[in-house]
Amino acid sequence: MVDTVKPAGTSEEVKPRSVRVVLMALMIAMLLAMLDNMIIGTAMPTIVGELGGLEHLSWVVTAYTLATAASTPIWGKIGDMYGRKGAFLTSIVIFLIGSVLSGMAQDMGQLIGFRAIQGLGAGGLMVGVMAIIGDLIPPRERGKYQGMMAGVMALAMIGGPLVGGTITDHWGWRWSFYINLPLGAVALAMVTAVLHLPKKRAQGKIDYLGAALLTIAITSTVLVTTWGGNEYAWSSVEILGLIAVGVVSTAAFLYAETKAAEPVMPLHIFRSRNFTLMSVIGFLVGFAMFGGVLYLPLFQQSVQGASATNSGLLLLPMLLSMMVVSLIAGRVTTSSGKYKMFPIAGGALMVVGMFLLATMDTGTTRLVSGLYMAVLGAGLGFLMQITMLVAQNSVEMKDMGVASSSATLFRTLGGSFGVALMGSLFTARVTDTMSERLGPEAADAAGSAQLDAASLAKLPEAVRDAYQHAVAAGTHSAFLLGAAIAVLGFAAAWFVKEVPLRGAGPAAPAGAADGDKAAPAAQESLAH
Repeated sequence: MVDTVKPAGTSEEVKPRSVRVVLMALMIAMLLAMLDNMIIGTAMPTIVGELGGLEHLSWVVTAYTLATAASTPIWGKIGDMYGRKGAFLTSIVIFLIGSVLSGMAQDMGQLIGFRAIQGLGAGGLMVGVMAIIGDLIPPRERGKYQGMMAGVMALAMIGGPLVGGTITDHWGWRWSFYINLPLGAVALAMVTAVLHLPKKRAQGKIDYLGAALLTIAITSTVLVTTWGGNEYAWSSVEILGLIAVGVVSTAAFLYAETKAAEPVMPLHIFRSRNFTLMSVIGFLVGFAMFGGVLYLPLFQQSVQGASATNSGLLLLPMLLSMMVVSLIAGRVTTSSGKYKMFPIAGGALMVVGMFLLATMDTGTTRLVSGLYMAVLGAGLGFLMQITMLVAQNSVEMKDMGVASSSATLFRTLGGSFGVALMGSLFTARVTDTMSERLGPEAADAAGSAQLDAASLAKLPEAVRDAYQHAVAAGTHSAFLLGAAIAVLGFAAAWFVKEVPLRGAGPAAPAGAADGDKAAPAAQESLAH
């Protein structure tokens, strides 16, 4: 008979084998959400070749990202109100339906719409994983499993492009979507069989007004960061209009949340100093991580001559460092109950790593850049899971879903801002450097080869040399901005209070030393 898992803090014993089975299912679901964009990115040239609609290409990614970001806090609140398991299973089903429909798309318009459906499901996958782990495993014990989560992230970032290329070449691009079905089916079966959480039925109604206003605010923000400096100039009517909509909808959302009976994002969770700091630090981590993952392969391909596949593998120093350090930090947190040192150390290493990456030029070897990436990876490893752990430890159990979704949302928005602002700096610096070295006309002529290694190889040596210096200058500016932003995260980490983690014993109620009005009861440790 299959053992079942009960939530932490109940009187029933939780068996280690059951915990591992549920965690395996949760990691598969997490892999689904993270792997998807990595795989699709590799398949996009083939998709455009068959479906056409090159001018709408960016919307294939944007629709997915928008739907994911907008639905994230709503999934968290639904889980808190009506039960975590049902919400999680529903999100998996919606994701799989979106995957099937995307694989069946006959034109670019259909693909964009179906990707939005897929994104709606993806918004619940990450939140569901984090919130269920928060329900099952007390924070004191949760550090043991940090390495697993960091490992899934590394696997997605490295394996995604490789898997996507192989599937597209041998089975066709539609299987880039269909491959989600067997993984999703396994996760559904395992979660249904072994996970048993208390069923909930909230008396209040869903905060539809708050959800709508938050969706508008998030959509405006993501579109500004996606389109600004690319589709439209930052000073254009479109971008300024979106900024205005974002500001007004955010203000209206904050007001609506003070009046709602069951707010989709209860503002009282931000009374906790630690929760607010973790939200800020999570935003800055997303800024640095997504910017680094985007511009490191670009530097490696354009300046160091790596292929697209190899540039993914060359991220290994950063990803392995992140995974190992995350595992060590988790073990130390579990054994000691102490964690404040990790955000501080992570913030410092993130500053140093970003600054070192900003020093790279056309003469930087792969070994040196690999060492610099390992430093950044170590910083991210100290921060990635600790921010979620402390955020969850700072709220009552009834708010676990909204705490998890808020932390995830801030990291996602940080990534959007990071890619946008780093991208604007990078593009401006590349254009200026090309103009300085070749003149405006020659720079425009070489512009068509931007970021395309095959086209770069065909350029005259002088033009290629100028472009490589321009990319090096662009990445210098982008990573220098990342270092400056990381300084803010380092500074914020010093204000974190060492609140005992739940699970450390009866004397460790969360929030007791944080000045929180809510002090959640301590949970029992899992039996291992």
